[in-house]
Amino acid sequence: MKSSSGEYFIALDHVRALAALMVFSWHFVHVVSGQLGTANPLLALFAEGHTGVALFMTLSGYLFAKLTADRQIAWKKFFANRALRLLPLLVLVLIAEGLLHRTGDPAKYLRQIVRGLVQPSLPNGGWSITTEFHFYALFPLLLAVRKRWKYSLLAVLLGAILLRAGVHEVRGQVQSAAYWTIFGRIDQFLLGILAWQFRGVLAGRRWLGPLAILAILALYAAFDQAGGFFRMPSYPSPSALWIILPTLEGLCYALAIAWYDASNPGQGPVSRFIASIGTYSYAIYLLHFFVVWQLAAAVNAWVPLDLDTAVLASIPAFLVMVPIGYLAHHLVEKQALRFRLGYLGPRDAAGNRASAGPAPQAQAERT
Repeated sequence: MKSSSGEYFIALDHVRALAALMVFSWHFVHVVSGQLGTANPLLALFAEGHTGVALFMTLSGYLFAKLTADRQIAWKKFFANRALRLLPLLVLVLIAEGLLHRTGDPAKYLRQIVRGLVQPSLPNGGWSITTEFHFYALFPLLLAVRKRWKYSLLAVLLGAILLRAGVHEVRGQVQSAAYWTIFGRIDQFLLGILAWQFRGVLAGRRWLGPLAILAILALYAAFDQAGGFFRMPSYPSPSALWIILPTLEGLCYALAIAWYDASNPGQGPVSRFIASIGTYSYAIYLLHFFVVWQLAAAVNAWVPLDLDTAVLASIPAFLVMVPIGYLAHHLVEKQALRFRLGYLGPRDAAGNRASAGPAPQAQAERT
């Protein structure tokens, strides 16, 4: 995957691959969901792999900020490209889900899909695509306010935290809004944008990236031991941690992404293989719901698993998704991408808008 300038962002494909593995592991370990807490804190990030969604969303903010920095944007073409990128495979997955599992009440399933335009009701991870589209709708406004005041996104971030605090005060819990909707996920998009915006500051503090990785590992080790997603002490959790958990995730991931992006990892065979998984990560994300629980049950029937071994077993099991992702990417996603449009226009010397040229082979198109 290349940017419009021809640069290949292999590091960001590595990040996508990691996020896909985290989400897959999270669903795989549901086979032993009656067990609490990993014995090895280094495995907690995968035992609580729902946080892979936060990594995806932080990466989206960072990547779109990187691609559109100081560029004029043809917004109609931008939205058309995002639809071409995300909708074809999503529509096929929704149809497959309906035919396989929702035949009892087709009208009810159709209503669920219609609600999914605004609510987190789409199955097979489709709810997060709804949140992505909410971010895209806000993206022009976020860029506009950032141009007026470079600290404006920090103000929006603070406003989101205060809003969640208010919801927690009124409803007694904010986990639902923080996890499933833009009201929590906006922090991660914003912090991804901010990581790119202040990359100059971060460049002189390379230690922040490794520190952020240690911080997210420690955060999720403690989170997992405290009961995790479902048992703090119940779902939805009344814990006030959910007011700031999206912020903490976004901050750690944004710093780690910026650091790793600047590290220029090599392009050897292993690196390219991991990057290819990143290329197929959207397909893997949507399609793994059709097989992950069957894989986990089969492994558990063969060798009974505890939580830690389930996490470890999820890694080789994840490789089953690579050929599936490859086929879906090439047969569905790439076919739709042939119709994408150029939406990035270079800024000329006078700072005036230049027309967008031919469709760039942009990594953004495969986010």
